Amino acid sequence: MDTHHKLAPASNFYFQPFRSNKHWLKHDYPSSGLQAINTQTFRSAFIHDPGSRTWAWDRSYLTALEEKLIRGRKIPAWALVAWLYRSKDCNEEKDLSMLILRFRNEYHITPPECERLFDTRVPEDLFRLAIFTGSRSHWDDLRHTIEPPPDAIPERGGTLAFLHVHGTGPAADMVFRPARRLTIVTGDNGLGKSFLMDCAWWALTGNWASHPALPALEADEVYIEFGIRGSAGFPEEKSRIDYDRNRHEWPPPSRGRHTIPGLIVYARVDGSFAVWDPIGSGSGGAVVQGSFVLSNDQVWHGRSGMNEGLIRDWVKWQNSPSKYPFQELANVLQRLSPPDLGELKAGETVRIPQDPREIPTVVHKYGVTPVLYASAGIKRILALSYLMVWAWSEHLIAAKLAGRPPEDRMVVLVDEMEAHLHPKWQRSVLPALSSISTCLEPDLALQLLVATHSPLVVASAEAIFDSEEDALIHLDVLESGEVGMEDVPFTKYGEVSAWLTSPIFQLKQARSREAEGAIEEAKLLQMKEDTTRMDVERVSNMLTEHLPSNDRFWPRWVAFAEGYGVEL
Repeated sequence: MDTHHKLAPASNFYFQPFRSNKHWLKHDYPSSGLQAINTQTFRSAFIHDPGSRTWAWDRSYLTALEEKLIRGRKIPAWALVAWLYRSKDCNEEKDLSMLILRFRNEYHITPPECERLFDTRVPEDLFRLAIFTGSRSHWDDLRHTIEPPPDAIPERGGTLAFLHVHGTGPAADMVFRPARRLTIVTGDNGLGKSFLMDCAWWALTGNWASHPALPALEADEVYIEFGIRGSAGFPEEKSRIDYDRNRHEWPPPSRGRHTIPGLIVYARVDGSFAVWDPIGSGSGGAVVQGSFVLSNDQVWHGRSGMNEGLIRDWVKWQNSPSKYPFQELANVLQRLSPPDLGELKAGETVRIPQDPREIPTVVHKYGVTPVLYASAGIKRILALSYLMVWAWSEHLIAAKLAGRPPEDRMVVLVDEMEAHLHPKWQRSVLPALSSISTCLEPDLALQLLVATHSPLVVASAEAIFDSEEDALIHLDVLESGEVGMEDVPFTKYGEVSAWLTSPIFQLKQARSREAEGAIEEAKLLQMKEDTTRMDVERVSNMLTEHLPSNDRFWPRWVAFAEGYGVEL
């Protein structure tokens, strides 16, 4: 059993591939289950005195064994050989037929035994497959194709590999396949970008950041299916969670997972943040298992037993002799700084009226501002920077207390990346955020899921987008009226106006609605056969009212209008 069925080295269980139901057998199987099979199931095949260690074949053992063949079908020798020799060198054998011959010789299978018990034929379809590999098979090669043993330690550092939402949300069926590094989700309001982020968070953590997804009244089946990708890059076996209509809830998906996600931070559009730590998280190393949500107020001012809040933590870190993790916070702020304000730096703390606390300040080229009085855009970036640094520093504390190495993967979800940010900042924030993990730990890998309405945010990805590592997902209304999801090939449009008129944002003109309407009417007029001078004058007045004098449409229109005697 140890030679052929000890498949997972760290497990106490044996793997039996030829069972139809339960494949993993307990460690005492050789002395209990296997002993019972020998003394009961195959009793007539052996000569054996109970209590003794002496065994011999009965004269009629072949008949006894034949009677145990399922429906009289012989044992497929090729399957048995593939299992027995999966980790052996087979350089001398050219095909399965030669391996079967090797099996007969090594295990002393007699001709009568071979004829009556084994089917030595090799299925024709196996001849066309590349059965032999250049290296031996090990548990690491097999662990992602079969179920893990009951005592297996889940793989750590998981990221989201796919998400299938059925019977809930704005679409009847949504299949989301995020990339390994960066995934940008776009689409009109109400099509499900925030819903998708919430479901992704739930699939990763087993908890809802706010309200759970509600089933559609007309849906017969309501479920969420997902896969968590481990550090080796293989998606785990699909997990499907069906909505419990009787209890009006989603059963937690985190029980018995093969892969545990890494550290996760979810920046929500209302200013709240959700955090998941697979080890634990909490202020001062007070380990709090699982996930939790901090409201916008709690991000800044703390939540009892959880965090001190941005105000107190910033001051504490800044005054720490080691300057940890204050230096990491400074590095993140520097990376995320807006182009127009210059580098954001931490200034000296100050007191403000009717507040007993020391208040951090942020320094930029226009002066020094207490963080409580910063603009909405700066506050959003300060909160995001703080939560990422805080979550990572608390994770290190929890890992040390648990005697475990820290995670090497982190998932960051950001809903409405552009919220409160000036166009100049929108154009730089995504590339900056993609590189933030190196400010925390040089070898920390980041999976970034971003929902946005902004063409500037999407255009900013042109400098960093890698089709092998990144994805652009677009939500749109189909001709049927249902919401569809498409993985769109990323195209470099260059000018932001070109992004506005691209299939992603679908504007006919990168202008005001009135200017767009005037140009569309002018184009229709140019194609008519019965156009009159009065029509041309009317449209010319519309264009004059809504288009600037240097608009590139004017040369085309002026030449047309002059043909009808209308001068502009």
